[in-house]
Order: sequence, then structure tokens, then C-alpha cells
Amino acid sequence: MSIRTESVPQAGNKASGAKLPEYLRRTYTWAYLSPRTMPWLDRAPVVSAILWGNAGRLMRWAAAQFAPGEHVLQAACVYGDFSPMLARRVGPQGRLSIRDVAPIQIDNVRRKLAGLPQADAEVADLVDPLPTRYDAVCCFFLLHEVPEAERRRIVANLLAAVKPGGRAVFVDYHRPRPWHPLAPVMAGVFRWLEPFAESLLDEPLGTLADEAGDFEWHKQTRFGGLYQLVVARRR
Repeated sequence: MSIRTESVPQAGNKASGAKLPEYLRRTYTWAYLSPRTMPWLDRAPVVSAILWGNAGRLMRWAAAQFAPGEHVLQAACVYGDFSPMLARRVGPQGRLSIRDVAPIQIDNVRRKLAGLPQADAEVADLVDPLPTRYDAVCCFFLLHEVPEAERRRIVANLLAAVKPGGRAVFVDYHRPRPWHPLAPVMAGVFRWLEPFAESLLDEPLGTLADEAGDFEWHKQTRFGGLYQLVVARRR
């Protein structure tokens, strides 16, 4: 799979008032903005292969951090069944709100959420402050896909959107153990397909925003350290 640039219609962005970030257009058109590749990448077997057979485990690991009846923000759309899983987790008494900067992704996730009225999805750029406060925030494999400056703004905005006593849950890549057999493979993946990931691997998420001091941070890792789950609970 190679990175390529394609022409992406802009009408949807103008209608929504959102503007696609240049780094997204330049780096990830092939993955997230192309109507030709998106249906293929959004298949469960493909998602599972990308995460080395761990997609279902990681999704369940993240979803388990939330409770029925909560209002949860999902930061960016996720390929596979994660959004319906999270919507079912919060249940009919809860609310799942999904925000993503790409209209094509919002249209796609709305189709997957059909029959789950507790979920809504809207176009929004998470580098901008959020107008709503949530019981909890879920950020699933987003941070490694944004440059450092935007990453810091996103983390700050997500933390600011958490109500007192609430929490933010981050699942993303992590530096694998030196002995990990996939370490050299992932180094190549990050170099060629995920150019912003390397800057995330060794940086504790609790150092990315001034607001982090208002939270208690707990980190777990899985699969030889390749993945991390970080829970930040507002005091």
C-alpha cells in the first residue's frame, strides 16, 4: 500500500463549515478521504490485519472503560465495528457523540450507526475547543495520525471537555519492547505510512497538555508494549 494524493471534492466541507487540514489531505487521502479505498479499509478483516489480529481485543478493551448511561465523546471516526460497539455500551439511556473533520467519514459512520438512536455524528475539527462537556471521552488510534502541534491541541481540548469526575481514555500505539518480533516491521510502517507516529511512541500522554495536571493518569500496555491504553481521570 503506498501513499498517493487524490482529488477530494470540497462541497461537503463548505456545507459543513469545516476545512480539511492540509496534513490530512497530504498524508492520509488514500486512507480516509478516498471513496474508492474507504469501503475496502473499513472491512473487519482488514482492520484486524492492520492491528495484527488485535482489533477486537483493543476495541473491547477501550469500550469496557465506559458505562451505560454515560454521555461519551468519540474523537474521530474509527474503521470497523468500534462505534456501534461503543454506542451499545452506553446504551439507550446514554449518548455517544462522534466528531470528525472529514465529511466522508461522518457519512460512513452514520450508516454504521443506523438503528442506534443514542448515537450522533457531526463534522468538527478537534483542534478547536469543544462546546460541550462529557462524562467521558474516547480517543481510539487518533493521536499517532496527527502532527505534534495539532496533537497537543487535540489532547488539551479533549481534556477540557471532560466533566469533573469524568475521564478521557486514549488507545494508541506505543513503543514495543526491544525484543518484539514486529519492532522492525512497525518501524517501517511508521516510517512510510504513519509519519507522525514516531513522535508519539516515547512521549507520555500526560505531558501533552497543561490541563494534564488536573487529572490522574494510569497507563497499561498490551501485545509486547505495541499498544497502550491510558486513562486520565479528572480530579
